Amino acid sequence: MSKELAFASADELLVGYNSGDISPVEATRAALNQIEKFDPVLNAFVFVDEEGAIKAAEESEKRWAAGSPMGLLDGIPTTVKDIMLQKGHPTLKGSLIVDKAGPWTEDAPAVARLRENGAVFLGKTTTPEFGWKGVTDSALSGITRNPWNKERTPGGSSGGAAAACAAGMGVLHTGSDGGGSIRIPSAFTGVFGIKPSFGRVPAWPASAFGTVSHVGPMTRSVADSALMLQVMKGADSRDWYSLPQTSIDYRTCLNESMRGRKIAYSPTLGYAKVDDEVATHVKRAVDLFRDLGAEVEEVDPGFEKPLDLFNIHWFSGAYYALRHLTDAQLDLIDPGLKNAVEQGSKISLPDYLDATVARVELGAKMRVFHDKYDLLLTPSLSVTAFKAGQLAPDMSAAESAWVDWTPFSYPFNLTQQPACSVPCGLSSDGLPIGLQIVGPMHRDDIVLAAAAAFEQVSPVRDARPDLTKLV
Repeated sequence: MSKELAFASADELLVGYNSGDISPVEATRAALNQIEKFDPVLNAFVFVDEEGAIKAAEESEKRWAAGSPMGLLDGIPTTVKDIMLQKGHPTLKGSLIVDKAGPWTEDAPAVARLRENGAVFLGKTTTPEFGWKGVTDSALSGITRNPWNKERTPGGSSGGAAAACAAGMGVLHTGSDGGGSIRIPSAFTGVFGIKPSFGRVPAWPASAFGTVSHVGPMTRSVADSALMLQVMKGADSRDWYSLPQTSIDYRTCLNESMRGRKIAYSPTLGYAKVDDEVATHVKRAVDLFRDLGAEVEEVDPGFEKPLDLFNIHWFSGAYYALRHLTDAQLDLIDPGLKNAVEQGSKISLPDYLDATVARVELGAKMRVFHDKYDLLLTPSLSVTAFKAGQLAPDMSAAESAWVDWTPFSYPFNLTQQPACSVPCGLSSDGLPIGLQIVGPMHRDDIVLAAAAAFEQVSPVRDARPDLTKLV
């Protein structure tokens, strides 16, 4: 019972809490049992707050018994990525140079909204140092591993959240995405993750990587992410970029038909090299959209590979964040991050402003593209999960090479559009493959609706990793 309860959805738990068939304490213990059994192998958590989680679950149980649950998530086991502030606990950002002493007196906006709605916080999940790369390892926490194969990476930078999600170590998981950091690990671990429109979920303190960074949910189902996004969305005065509250209820848009939707399918975006198995499974997923009644056209958006453009924004952000470090501190950080800081220090103001103008042009091009197409479908990634502890499939790759195998994710951080990864297949060696769905700016509802429609017909809808192989 405990094992199956650990894989229950938020909706299933809430129904059970309301009827009395399930208690928040039972659900929380089920998640904690999964953590106790599998996290020694997966290393998805920086720390686990078992005592705090049980106490919060007991309080939730009392509220349900009194018929007065708090908010939309009362009693749902939840994790927080160790990039986001959580009151009462250190936020170390995967780094040895962050002072644990704090004080840690505030929640990030997304964490605050989850807390206000009764979420039970299990602990904080791992991230590479300052979330700088597409895999999850750090000198602080070591290597995080993939539940589908412990020798493989779960991706990053929200790799701890993804591994926890896939292994039943919590129901709702917060992620952040500055170049694919929600979608990359979601694709590698076979879970659902959405990078909402920029500003949809407020962020504070602001990311060092600026306006390419988004906050969003990672869950085992589209419906759970819709519920989570419904809670986390809306303005926060601390985030100047945060969007005003919207009247759309993301929970109610999931049954929308795809019939008549005009959808573009770009297998390479015009420049990417994609693994044959990935390409095959994504094409099959696209065909299922045709079966759902969508009008699908194979077409590229028409922009050149924006890698140099992205690197200018990314490297300058790394330099800005860490420019005050002493030489001794720089020697403690990830060598790849140190290289990014050095690269950022060489970017001139004219170069940065030129990149800003080019980014505006890219964003405008995609807005015009979506005047014709409701959605864009691509692979989430060009490869399946590779060896844990490596930055790229090729061990000789340079520090910046994580963007070489993520050609489909970072362009849509530059454009700030909503984009998700939904599981669409398994490779011949049993590793998940993801389909990316990109929507027009501010139309998170369409992306969620399309993902929900696909989820219903996905050939891997109920696929789970065989966790017995981990122990």
